[in-house]
This record gives sequence, C-alpha cells and structure tokens, in this order.
Amino acid sequence: MEFDLSTGLLSVPTSKLTIDEYPPEVSDIHSNRVYFSLVIPTFKERDNIENIVKILSELLDNFIPDNYELIVVDDDSPDRTWEVAQSLLPDYPQLRVMRRQQERGLSSAVIRGWQVARGDVLGVIDGDLQHPPEVLTQLLEKVQQGADLAVASRHVDGGGVSSWSVVRRFLSRGAQVLGLIILPGVLGRVSDPMSGYFMVKRSAIANVTLNPVGYKILLEVIGRGMVREIGEVGYVFRERTEGESKVTWKQYVDYIRHLLRLRLTTGRVAKFRQKVNFPLGRFLRFGLVGLSGVFVDMAVFYLLSDPATLALPLTPSKFIAGEVAVFNNFLWNDAWTFADVSINQRGWRKRLKRFLKFNVICLAGLVLNIIVLNLVVNFLIPNPYIANLIAIAVTTIWNFWVNLKLSWRVTDVK
Repeated sequence: MEFDLSTGLLSVPTSKLTIDEYPPEVSDIHSNRVYFSLVIPTFKERDNIENIVKILSELLDNFIPDNYELIVVDDDSPDRTWEVAQSLLPDYPQLRVMRRQQERGLSSAVIRGWQVARGDVLGVIDGDLQHPPEVLTQLLEKVQQGADLAVASRHVDGGGVSSWSVVRRFLSRGAQVLGLIILPGVLGRVSDPMSGYFMVKRSAIANVTLNPVGYKILLEVIGRGMVREIGEVGYVFRERTEGESKVTWKQYVDYIRHLLRLRLTTGRVAKFRQKVNFPLGRFLRFGLVGLSGVFVDMAVFYLLSDPATLALPLTPSKFIAGEVAVFNNFLWNDAWTFADVSINQRGWRKRLKRFLKFNVICLAGLVLNIIVLNLVVNFLIPNPYIANLIAIAVTTIWNFWVNLKLSWRVTDVK
C-alpha cells in the first residue's frame, strides 16, 4: 500500500471491496504487522477526532501496547476533519489517516480502511464517542477466546440507549423485526444487527467481495463472511456532545435495500439464481412493464365487462383486455427491457417478427391466464378483479422466461 511521506496520508484503494487474506505490504515506517486494526470513519467530526484518538490510544496502549493501529478514514469533510487527524500523527505513532475524495459512505469507508489495515483482527467504531471506547477491551477478549466476530450490542445485559425518543426506539426495533422477516438467517444470529461497533477476524471475511448499501456493514459481514462463532458485549449508546447526527430517513431506506440485496444474493435464493442463471435485473424491468400492462388490462376489462358499461361476458372481455395490454407491453419491453438486444436487430421487419413471437407467447399465457381466472372465480374467490390480478401474477413468469428464450434472442445480428 502506497504511503505519502510528505503528507502522512494513506492512498485510497481503488480495487473492488475485498479484504485480502494477508495484510498488505507497505513501504514506510508503519510496515510492521499488528494484531488489531481499528477503523474510525469520519465526516464532519473535527470537534471529536482529537479526543477519540487520545482516549483510544491510552486504552489500547495499556491493553495491547505497540500491537494495534488506528485508521481514520475521512470522506473529505468540509470542516477538514482529516487535516486535524493528520496534525496528530507526530504524537500518535499508531495513527494512520486516509482522505477519500472520490467515494462517499460509511460502509465503504470502513472497508477501504480494512483494505490498508495490517491487523489480523479488524474493527470499527464511530468517531463521535457515542460508542464507549472501554467496551473495546471486552470485544477483544471475546475474539481472543475464539469468536470470529465480536459485536457491541444495545440489546443484551449491560446494553441500552441513553435518551432516545419513542419514535427512534420504534424505528430501531421495527427495522430489526423487518430484518428478521426478510433475512432471518443473518439477523437471527445477533441481538443488535444494526450495531456499527464490532470487530471481526480477517480470516472470516478474507477474499469475500463485500457489497454494502447504506451505513450498516455488520449485515454484510455476517451475510457474506465465514463467521462461525459470534460473541456479544453489552454497551450503552451515548448521545452526542459534539458534531451533528448522521441519522436520516434515507438510511432506513438503504437498510431495507441492503436486506433485500442480501436476501437475493446469499443463501438458497442465490444458489437457485446461479443454478438457473436467472437474470433478475431484466426480470424486474419486465415486471415494471407488466405493471403498466396491469393498469391497461384492468381498465379495458372494466369497460368491457362491468354491468354499468358494455357488460360483455367474462371470457371475451378478458381476451380483448389482455391483447391491448400485450401491445402496450411489447412497445415498452422492446424499448427498455430488452433494448440491448433490439438495438442490434433494427428494422421494421425484425421488430414485427419480435412482436409476433411476443404476441403468440403472451396469447398462450393469456389462455393460461383465462384458465386461472375462471378457476379462481369459480372455486376460490368470486370477485373477478381480485381473480384477474392473481391470474396476471401466475402468468408473468411464464411470459418473461419464454420471451427471454424466444422473442429477444441475439440472433441474426450483423
């Protein structure tokens, strides 16, 4: 890892977010390997950084002297937090500083810090002193006792929050419950999956490409890493004394996105996708186009079948409505879902050919749709509109998969 002696700053890695099995070699005075590397991600923490570096250094000097490093990773704070940290280098030989100017985000900052770390154990702590530093020694003891991952938790004995509002407590617990529903195999292993205060053995996450969304990296470590044993230590989350809170609604949205991504890229779902080579992104676009077709279908179906309008029989109403929706869907799929294929097969003849195949496949799906519609109306749910929605859902996968294989194929491309 390159190190700029003139500024004292670490170079920012530009590779994918993967932790090497062995610490990187560096060509500076800090080249000795250490036991523990603690990353402190910062953004606008000018008023806190000196204090936290002082407290952490004193604590770790007593517990593992000369066998640790502190890595401040600052996202180019407008208050120049990185510059304050840089000024501390002469007084704290275990301190290293990275200034990121091209990337943003707490999770990726942590990973970039771990990529340059020289420790066998990698940790993270907030730079605002809301995580009590004294808990570090207890976490290190958990790792020394055999844990692959040691997590500071607000939800075990000795844990809690100091003065959160009812709304924030509700959101925190709600996020945890939602996570248990979406990803029980990951969130069920720890009491505080939203914790940003933990440490993990390098070997548990080595050579794994991490892909975090938002600010909670613990989910990624548990979901993708080879974490066998987990230890937890209670801590009380403190309120800020300096700086400003980074918690926003966007972080809760990112948390949900992260859960869904992990759900789709790990475990049985991921193995199934790999086995069948299912193009999820294209299917989602196809689904959105299909959703527009649902509105077209339902509107035409209502106009044709409702007693207050034309009052046509159920089957012909459904057939006509479905055909109108098919035409709508073809136009959008050809221009968006399968645009990478259709752009190489230009001309009205080829487009007509694609439409005819699309129409035949969807008509076959429409027959299936009508069968399902009648079965549901006659044997399960008498409401024709609910039954129609169920029938549409059943045939969506049929339409996508067969069209993928037949209608939009990379053939006859010059």
